Amino acid sequence: MRALVTGSSGFVGRHMTTELRARGYVVNEIDIAEAECPMDCRSFVFGQNSPIYDLVVHAAARAPHRAAIDGQPAASIYNRMLDAEMFEWAVRTEQRRVLYLSSSAAYPAAPPGGDRPYAERLISHRGITDAPFDQYGWGKVAGEQMAAAAAAAGVAVHIVRPFSGYGEDQGLDFPFGAFVARARQREDPFRIWGAGGQMRDWIHIDDVVAGALAVVDADERRPVNLCTGVATSMATLATLVCTAAGYWPDFEFDLRAPAGVAYRVGDPSLMRTIYTPRVPLAEGIARALAQEAAV
Repeated sequence: MRALVTGSSGFVGRHMTTELRARGYVVNEIDIAEAECPMDCRSFVFGQNSPIYDLVVHAAARAPHRAAIDGQPAASIYNRMLDAEMFEWAVRTEQRRVLYLSSSAAYPAAPPGGDRPYAERLISHRGITDAPFDQYGWGKVAGEQMAAAAAAAGVAVHIVRPFSGYGEDQGLDFPFGAFVARARQREDPFRIWGAGGQMRDWIHIDDVVAGALAVVDADERRPVNLCTGVATSMATLATLVCTAAGYWPDFEFDLRAPAGVAYRVGDPSLMRTIYTPRVPLAEGIARALAQEAAV
């Protein structure tokens, strides 16, 4: 079996590549950010009549983190163009399967009926969906619409919507990676962007990858949330990380920093018919701190 992973040097891409190889796939990696051999998938893959892959995992995106989403608005233009070229190529070259990494950012900014988890049915591609929080979210809505068009053209497309993915090797541009690094450095006061009450649904990268591939294996063509359904605030996450690291700093809430939406928690009902997450948040924190200590 042969697979292509775009964005293979990114957080999701590199974990996906490792898991696919463990499952016996021959994986072609492509990433413009690859240190030794940077390649733009738009030129080296999508602009050519490439081989037919058993699975294409499209994880490439420019700067999908809060600081860049708020501070680099032109990135949303590039990301939509990237998705459009990928789906056009997949249709033109008759790729067998595409796994599209959408995002919980595609959901409406306001939670449904108060603080209730987001279910897949809240996004409709037959009409105008309620507005996402930012242009990154709108880009993912557009990407899902392109996915639907590619499916109508005969490509088997699978869509997953990861919520707040995290893991041991996540970069400092993301809250979890930044919190672990601050805890290792015994930062005091411990800085948190926003008021700290922003609720997120944390799902370990192992479960993001395994859940996404379970969707492919089940041949599920509906969009599927990748989430736990458990709401944890930024302040609570910081407390858990610091407690696990063995220190108790004061928290400093930076109200001038980008904070994102107030509530973003998923309904895991559909996912649990296919896959059940295996890594609890406490274990994920312990793994990250242990890896940091070993570096």
